[in-house]
Amino acid sequence: MNSLSEKQHVKVALITGAAGRIGAQTARRLHETGMNIAIHYRNSEEKAMALKAELESTRPNSVATFQCDLNVTADLKGLVSEVESRFGRLDVLINNASSFYPTPVDQMSEEHWHDLVGSNMKAPLFLSQAAIPLLKQTHGCIVNLIDIHGFRPLKNHTIYSMAKAAKAMMVKSLARELAPEIRVNGVAPGAIEWPDADGQTGSSSEEQEKILARIPMQRKGEFDDIAKTIRFLVLDAPYITGEIITVDGGRTAQQ
Repeated sequence: MNSLSEKQHVKVALITGAAGRIGAQTARRLHETGMNIAIHYRNSEEKAMALKAELESTRPNSVATFQCDLNVTADLKGLVSEVESRFGRLDVLINNASSFYPTPVDQMSEEHWHDLVGSNMKAPLFLSQAAIPLLKQTHGCIVNLIDIHGFRPLKNHTIYSMAKAAKAMMVKSLARELAPEIRVNGVAPGAIEWPDADGQTGSSSEEQEKILARIPMQRKGEFDDIAKTIRFLVLDAPYITGEIITVDGGRTAQQ
């Protein structure tokens, strides 16, 4: 397919924080449907380039990588412009990038606030704003990655939980404001894999067992459980907007 026809006909998804974990698996799932993928990353250039090479091994010239610190609001319009310059259009924005770490009340700081609110609420909002003109042209959609802790707070993670709650309200608010041209939905993962054991977000075996005991499905989820749900919202849900699908093995159904 030549570049002109590609720009005219092939749908494009911009996925933030797409170099690893849920973002990378979502890129794989959307790419296999024939979409072109814009991989955003902040620091994970090596992983982003590896994912690009993986995807393009099956379909050359279908993926591009874009580096941006999403907390720098002034750079967000430039990110969207770069995606447009490369692919000629934008059909899907997936606000996946997120910071996550504990902030006990007696230790939290304004720096923590700016980082956690920035990545989980402010950046998704203003990136969505920047993408609206292109998404209106394609009658596209936005998918926000929320978290079950945006509805049920996680102990010692007050700022993170608050930011995710705001991001959930963003789904509802933007869905009303941007309809009918743009659909806006969310996915709220539960225990999907275990956080990286980096000294901040890792969980002990005992803590993991306690979590599993509260999940009716008696297992943690996989990145692909989230990626498939996002794919559904993007491709197979033309009459769904303003909704947040919880993917947690039934955990929030427990009393």
